[in-house]
Amino acid sequence: MIIDSHCHLQFKTFDNNRGEVIVRSVEKGVIMNTIGTQMSTSKKAVDLAIGNENIYATVGLHPIQMEKIDVEEETTMFVARGEDFDTEYYSNLIESSQKVVAVGETGLDAYHIPKDQKLEDVMEKQWGLFLKHVELAKKYNLPVVIHVRDAHDEMIERLRGLRETMSAVVHCFTGTWEQAQSYLDMGFHLGFTGVVTFPPKKTDPKPQNDLLEVLDKVPVDRILVETDAPFLAPQAYRGKQSEPWMTEEVVRFIAKRRGIEFENFRQITVENTLNLFQKIKI
Repeated sequence: MIIDSHCHLQFKTFDNNRGEVIVRSVEKGVIMNTIGTQMSTSKKAVDLAIGNENIYATVGLHPIQMEKIDVEEETTMFVARGEDFDTEYYSNLIESSQKVVAVGETGLDAYHIPKDQKLEDVMEKQWGLFLKHVELAKKYNLPVVIHVRDAHDEMIERLRGLRETMSAVVHCFTGTWEQAQSYLDMGFHLGFTGVVTFPPKKTDPKPQNDLLEVLDKVPVDRILVETDAPFLAPQAYRGKQSEPWMTEEVVRFIAKRRGIEFENFRQITVENTLNLFQKIKI
């Protein structure tokens, strides 16, 4: 068994082959946490979880979904319509199923900034949204799935001023060891995707080398593995649609890097995920 702690099976990218992707993943023993990014995708995540034994759901509003903005990612383009956080709506989703295991993804994203807004203003709005997720997670005793893009230092500074304690994972971590230490000191887990398998860019190897340093130093009991499917397929599948069963490539890469036997490390990642997402039952 492997747990893909962060994927987006409900996204439109999978509309033509979702069933096949789920079957492939289940056949390989993968349990999936599918993550909401707005009201509609959160509801679809819950529906998928209710209808599939191996799927769980996380519900929330992604920070870029607060604004009306064109978004271009690795495998898709979409228009964020701009939504407010409806606490009652997300509360109802959580109460609708025991398979809702976390709140998120939420956090700070300095990469997608509307051209007509100042960065500091957007960060302030995103932080306000984050705090609403924290309150919701506290109400239902759930962990928080944190998204941070081009804003680790900002997020760490703001978190240090937050009196609330929480259980959380910083998903798709690609920062430095210093930043990783700050999150670890807060008791957070770190989620790693297929990005760890990418070779360093010849023109700018530092980000990947920084990430490899994190992999070498992070305590193994704080590691979660994920795909972020349909994004970020591991190097062996670059150019193809990322699918949850590809999480095995992440497990193998980190296990080899840390000198841990694959089966042992696989089990460690499962235990770590269950310790954080305590409503996942296996």
